Amino acid sequence: PSFESPSPFLAMQVAAPGPSEGGSPRAEEEGAGPGPASWLQRLRAEVQRSCQLSVSPADAPPLAVVAVERYVAESPPPGPAYCYDVTLAAGGRREKCALAPALNGLVHGNALRAGRRLRLARCSYRYDEKKLGSGFLCLERLELLPGPPPDAGLGREQPGRPLRGGRRHYLPLWNSEDPYGDMWVASRPPEHLQLDVSKLTSLGQLEMNWRSRIHFSPLLVRILHKARLRYFGKPDTKLDIPYQAYFEVADSSGMMSMVLWNSLCPEWYNSMKIGTVLLLEQYGIKTSYPFKTQPTPGDSQMKRFTTIEISLNIRDPPTKINIIPEKMVKPEWRLPEVRYRFATRSELDYLPNNHSCDIIGLVIFVGRVERTKKREYGEDFWIHRWAHVVDGTSDQPFILELFATSQPDVFEHIHPMTYLVCTQMRVVRDITKNIPRTLYLTTSNESQIFITGWHKGQPYTRDAKVKNFIQWIKTQSEADLMKKTVIGGYYPFPPAPNTFLKYCKNNKVESVLKTIGEMKREIEDLHYMEHKRIAVQGIISAIRYVSSAAEDASGIEPIQVQCSLSLPAGAGSCQGQDQSRLRLHKLPLSLPSHRRQPRRPSPGPAPWGVEQAPHSPPAWGDTPEIEEMGRTCHDSWQSDLWTMVKDNLIDHLHYCTVFLESIPRKFDYMHKEFLMQQYNLHPAVHKPKEHRTNKKLHEFKSASGLGHYEVTILGINHDVAIDVAFLPMFCPEDPHFFQAEDIQNDALLSSMRYTSVCQQGTTSSERIAIADETLKAAVDLDRQHVICILDICYLGEDKVEVFLNKIYKIMETDVVNPE
Repeated sequence: PSFESPSPFLAMQVAAPGPSEGGSPRAEEEGAGPGPASWLQRLRAEVQRSCQLSVSPADAPPLAVVAVERYVAESPPPGPAYCYDVTLAAGGRREKCALAPALNGLVHGNALRAGRRLRLARCSYRYDEKKLGSGFLCLERLELLPGPPPDAGLGREQPGRPLRGGRRHYLPLWNSEDPYGDMWVASRPPEHLQLDVSKLTSLGQLEMNWRSRIHFSPLLVRILHKARLRYFGKPDTKLDIPYQAYFEVADSSGMMSMVLWNSLCPEWYNSMKIGTVLLLEQYGIKTSYPFKTQPTPGDSQMKRFTTIEISLNIRDPPTKINIIPEKMVKPEWRLPEVRYRFATRSELDYLPNNHSCDIIGLVIFVGRVERTKKREYGEDFWIHRWAHVVDGTSDQPFILELFATSQPDVFEHIHPMTYLVCTQMRVVRDITKNIPRTLYLTTSNESQIFITGWHKGQPYTRDAKVKNFIQWIKTQSEADLMKKTVIGGYYPFPPAPNTFLKYCKNNKVESVLKTIGEMKREIEDLHYMEHKRIAVQGIISAIRYVSSAAEDASGIEPIQVQCSLSLPAGAGSCQGQDQSRLRLHKLPLSLPSHRRQPRRPSPGPAPWGVEQAPHSPPAWGDTPEIEEMGRTCHDSWQSDLWTMVKDNLIDHLHYCTVFLESIPRKFDYMHKEFLMQQYNLHPAVHKPKEHRTNKKLHEFKSASGLGHYEVTILGINHDVAIDVAFLPMFCPEDPHFFQAEDIQNDALLSSMRYTSVCQQGTTSSERIAIADETLKAAVDLDRQHVICILDICYLGEDKVEVFLNKIYKIMETDVVNPE
């Protein structure tokens, strides 16, 4: 596909190219030579020579994208909040180019990414008017090409500054909380100093005397808690490095907050670990920020000083920081030890909501990394993933919601069979009629996470519950634990509440509900791996079961399709559309009007949206009947109302495809690097493959093998419809992976899940499709207005995942008359 900046000036250039436009850069240019290695060099010279500083090169060679990097824009809103620089390579030559803001959407959707090939269709040259002889290429139009470039010449990008404006550093590509780039010092060596403790002051003395002093005596403190980084840069922010990080430090008198500011963050943040002892000189004192989050101290008896906080900055005054080696710390200094509040899984059942605790366990499931917008119309995201952890004290796992904690090297390497420690986790529980239903732990602002390889030297290694876990793990069979491990895929947690009133919480029903038309716009606006949960009103009108054999039969990526309105009754011919060209599927799908009629054997089950060439997809209304165990079952159902209205719809959206990335997979330790790469976000800088595997994603066994359902939701005005998927979650090796009680008060989805679970152990030819219980639940909803909770996620490559999570009946009192 070709993408361009919709600039009238650039459009004029294409329509009427000048004498220097429209051709390839001339070979006689200085430094020119044959082959693509010199093409970028010649292009730069050609575009600088152009009278319009713009060219549309003909016969441009394929170029490799080495890096796509983000930074804050200079211009205030309504312009974009961020700009992007793209480093291109051809042969041994590299060129860092600016991306025209109109093409930012290509990065938002991860279409333009490191490791991809492209061909330039138009570029311009921009001089920096505040510098002498400084300028850069700007990509105005480009064509994305299929297939990856060769790894040769695509090594680590050299450090540098953003091209536009006065920004000094890049941000992470997908969030702003993680350190990114070479300016972040990995570790600073400890200092061997001769301390004169008589010249030190204490935190308690500071609390009493800070108003009467300008200069403060040195402090000797230990770090007890560490918060994630906060980036506060905006287009109108002139600070070079606008970062902030909070710590809680303590001495024998008590505990106080300490703030690391601006350029000191890249220099010191990674070195300031939990337990680190600091000698601070020439620091500032300020009144405390009243809305800061507070960690829960391991020692509940420790005194907290909340009036003031220590401020560490590069100036006013310039702080002097020294790290004291642990082996030099003397008992007479009376520095407090780091204490923890470890809880076992058996103890978690009795902890109240919002209680803070630390946990240790073995990871048996880790989900893919997803993103959630911080503000509805902003460009800033949180990134997070789910994990299951066991510790041997319960048959239930810890369920963890892990947000990025400014530890990317740890967060991106969480995988099954690693030992995971999480500190300062908060309990989230939902109690319905005195029965705990939803129970999980989520990270707080002060959480830290550690995996195997990061535990050495951590203070928690001395904790009694940590030692108990290590003793338990030594008694376990590695092979038995491996059978329970799962990675990636769609994970429908936390479950939607039992009632729509609870779902709405403090929001008005009118602001929570979306129309199906609005949902289409929501999908169009999704960014790469952005997850949303939305509510729509509708009528359940059709259900079809797709076996797991159909999901992974060929290993070919499913193609969502656009179907013609003009199909005759009884026919189901669909034309496949290239995913890279198609996001929304607007034409209605014409389906036959008859139901439950036997059909001739087909070449195999094919879900909607999967082109099964050379055979035409089977007509959906043709439903075989299967007699098994005294039950009559069918592979699809549709209501009489659907039969009457489906050919007259204004719009019919098709989002029922279950992609390879949507299916949780059994973990294979031999291929852990490949699997971790599949379920992490795409890196900003291309990295040559560090793993060697010949396996494709579809070759890794599905964790459930249950197949999925395709559900048609008709709009309540009978003029639009949307097809979505329902993915039953069940792992036979680990029944607690997703529990049946998590779909309460939802007869249809419960029966669909139960029927699927009962199919475990049957062959594909014997597989039950839709049982009587499901048909009965569907008939009970016939023509009823319901509220459907949908989980949507944009996987990139124009793959939009839409799963049905929950169905609420409108007749419920607390829905019709919300309090």
